Amino acid sequence: MSRWMGQPSIKGSTEAMRMALLTLNTIGITFVWGVEQTYCTPYLLSLGLTKSSTSLVWIAGPLSGLIVQPIVGALADESISPWGRRRPFIVVGSILSAFCLLTLGFTKEIVRYFVPDEKAAQSMTIFTAVLAIYAVDFSINVVMSAAKSLVVDTLPIEKQQTGSAWVSRMSAIGHGIAYATGAIDLPALLGDSLGNTQFQQLTVIAAFGLVFTCGVTCWAVTERILLATRHDSRKQGGGFKLVGQIWFTIVNLPPRIRAICMAQFWAWIGWFPFLFYSTTWIGETYFRYDAPHSAKDSGDALGEIGRVGSEAFIIYSIITFFGSWILPMIIKSPDDESYTQRPPASLKPIVEGLNKYKPDLLTAWVCAHATFAAAMLFAPFATSFRFATILVCICGLPWNIASWAPAAFLGVEVNKLSGAAGPNGSHRHMSRDSNVELGDMNGLAKHPILDSESSPASSKTGQTGQLSGVYFGILNIYTTIPQFIGTIISTVVFTLLEPGKSPELAHNAKPEEQHGTDGPNAVSVCLFIGACSAIMAVFATRKLRHL
Repeated sequence: MSRWMGQPSIKGSTEAMRMALLTLNTIGITFVWGVEQTYCTPYLLSLGLTKSSTSLVWIAGPLSGLIVQPIVGALADESISPWGRRRPFIVVGSILSAFCLLTLGFTKEIVRYFVPDEKAAQSMTIFTAVLAIYAVDFSINVVMSAAKSLVVDTLPIEKQQTGSAWVSRMSAIGHGIAYATGAIDLPALLGDSLGNTQFQQLTVIAAFGLVFTCGVTCWAVTERILLATRHDSRKQGGGFKLVGQIWFTIVNLPPRIRAICMAQFWAWIGWFPFLFYSTTWIGETYFRYDAPHSAKDSGDALGEIGRVGSEAFIIYSIITFFGSWILPMIIKSPDDESYTQRPPASLKPIVEGLNKYKPDLLTAWVCAHATFAAAMLFAPFATSFRFATILVCICGLPWNIASWAPAAFLGVEVNKLSGAAGPNGSHRHMSRDSNVELGDMNGLAKHPILDSESSPASSKTGQTGQLSGVYFGILNIYTTIPQFIGTIISTVVFTLLEPGKSPELAHNAKPEEQHGTDGPNAVSVCLFIGACSAIMAVFATRKLRHL
């Protein structure tokens, strides 16, 4: 039997403070992703890579998510570290990510220090930069996996939805800070104190920001300590048996869960190019149609493209931030129909009137797909960076829904399969990692050694936790595979439409090595194909209403 010591707790005098401290590391994580998504594509183009080669680099994202998160989750589940199961991974992962970020930002200087020959240094710089991106993606996924599990492990069941909302809000804040910082001319503001270029200074800020926010979360949270794990005969089959079980589950998915996964599949073929290439698209549109000669001759085209893209995404991040607060209040949750709300008598007419006109989450999800598709269908026709910015900002609220709806619907289906009681039932279960029903997070008493299998709560929750792990893992597969498909699509499009090096960024390339700028931008074509996939997501999502 598994044996535990203590109970989870969070520092802070109010619930808002405790939630903020628990999820603060999300700001550092999303700051890193924001810098990578804004600057790394133009940075690789500036080193001399073609767009088709650059698109292959972004296999790092889905590959790291597919490999690292399940492995880290499994290792952390069995960890008997005296500091807890999740915090050691967060600390080590954040330090590794920071080191890799600094390596990425100062790749040219590091390579030139060891390789004085200029021609050899150029190819070595590209290799080191690509390796650093892979290292950042793999190490930041370690932090992400442990951080998500930390929220689940720490909060009681009645606070899980609140915790998820706070993660979404902190994510919006992190992206907003990243884009706002990227829009500022940092070298002019800070001089050469943190590096010579905009990108170098951003990687320094992101590295220290990640370590600081992760450090604060680890300081504020106290985990239960796993003393010993129980012997489980189901694990004797090893990794091959686990893979077989996952495959069997995928083949035999319940109809509604299969519909949710297929909607996610089609949607993410569209979202992948948007998330990784849209800032580059805005920057290139600016350089082709709007940039003055002073900007083109500034010598820091990477910084100029990053700043223009960041300015657009500041508005986008503001929209997503307010959407993360407002949308949950005006959209009916999928489990609202499973119980009768009982507001205070004085507010009952108002609440019932508002609920009557609330759209349900399924309708909102369908509208989100349609809105994203409508915006991106116009991407090839954008001949002004302002128009491109408007199209990107339109996608802010659809991204809110896309981040929220799949997990919400899957959570409801998993609870139904697990036999968990709804809000009007007698109980709501803890996660499989918890063995007690927790009360006030701030007043948790330190508990003696506990036996998780001996408690009533654990006997009720084992099935729920097992089902959620399996099905959410499968949902992650349906999120990751479209990213590989999106990479293949973008590679083909870039090879056909823009086979040479970037004329805006690769200044050392000869004219015959550069691709032309006539016709639609290749990134905009990828966004257009993503819009077609989002239309397929509309029909896939609508099936849920009839299942």
